Order: sequence, then structure tokens, then C-alpha cells
Amino acid sequence: MATLTEMDEVIVEERALLSDRIRNALTDEIAAGVLTAGTALDEQQLADRFGASRTPVREALRQLAVSGLVEMRPRRGVVVTRMTAERIMDMFETMAEIEAMCVRLATYRMTPLERSHLLKLHDASKAMVEAGDYDAYDAFNREFHESIYRATHNSFLADQAIAVRTRLSAFRRTQLRQDDRIFRSRDEHNRLMEAISQGDGEEAARRMRAHMLNAASALDRYIAAHATDG
Repeated sequence: MATLTEMDEVIVEERALLSDRIRNALTDEIAAGVLTAGTALDEQQLADRFGASRTPVREALRQLAVSGLVEMRPRRGVVVTRMTAERIMDMFETMAEIEAMCVRLATYRMTPLERSHLLKLHDASKAMVEAGDYDAYDAFNREFHESIYRATHNSFLADQAIAVRTRLSAFRRTQLRQDDRIFRSRDEHNRLMEAISQGDGEEAARRMRAHMLNAASALDRYIAAHATDG
């Protein structure tokens, strides 16, 4: 029989999973234009919609606020942020340069253990791609890139990379749904791992920059396609 502590842990974990599901659903709707800028998001209405209590809804909205997708406004509650395509592309361009710098340093500085961990992550992602599991691949993708940040052994740079990535996390997830982007993403990771394994930091940086700009292009097409559908 589970102890009270174990039961509490299960409840917390279930709430976290539900919170992630709510956040992912709202992220897709915001990126697709279903939820437009200025739309108010009511906690109780969302709780009813997802069959949840207000606690996981509140956590999902908090995470969306961290990503910049919603704003917490006095007396108006939570409102979808106005985010132009140009602004998003500027953020991706910035992220591309930061990621390129990270992988260049990481290639020269990572330990054999860090390189092995990165390769294991990459190998495990094949099954996610074949299954079309976007949520699993998104979680893997975050760990893959953050492992590269840590492998720079420059904590300040890693912190800056994570901060910018957090702002873009929702859009990085959404772009995976455009055409066959999830397959191309893994192919680009494969070429990136080749450069890292060869110890070529400059080539790894070029491939990472291209990887990020390809993601930006996929997102741009996704937004355009859904704007047309609307």
C-alpha cells in the first residue's frame, strides 16, 4: 500500500503531466492563430475544457507566460500576447548565433562522457521520429540542446542560451509539426553529431546555425499555412 508521501508524489506527477498537456495544446492554438492576440484565457473555462482542476491550468499558464506567449494583466487576467512573425524570426536568428557559439565551444571542451550522453540521446530519438511522437521528441530536443550548452563548461553562456531558448520553446515545438520537419530535424542532428565526433567545432557551428534557421523557416511556413486556413 502506498504511503501518504508516495501518494502525494503521484498526485504531483499527474498534475505535472496534465499541466504539460494543457500547455502544449494552448501553445499549438496560439501558434496556429486559433487563439489570437488579446484573447483572454479564463482558468475555470480551461479547467472545464480539459477536465482538470485549476491548479494544473494555472501552472500551464505560468509556463506560457515565461515563454512570452501570454501576459498576466491586472484586472484582465491572462491574455494572449501579440507576437509578430518578424519578432519570432528575430528571436530565432539570435538563437541560431547563440547555439552556434555553444556547439563550437562544446565540441572542443566536452568530456568523453558528455559526448557519449549526447550520442545516446540522439540514438534514442529515432524511435520517437518513427512513431511521430512530437511531445516525446520535443522533450528529447530540449535535453539534447541543453546538454550541448552544459558541455561548453561556460555557465554564463549556458544560462543565456537557456533563457533565450525558454522564450522560444513553444515555437520550437510547433515547427516540428510542419510537413516532415521532425524527420529533417533528426537528420540535421545526425550531421551535427558527425562534426562533433570529428572534433570540428567550426563545422559544427555552421551546421547548428543552419539547423536553427531551418527550424525558423518551418515555423514560418506553419504560421502562413494556418493563417490561410483561417
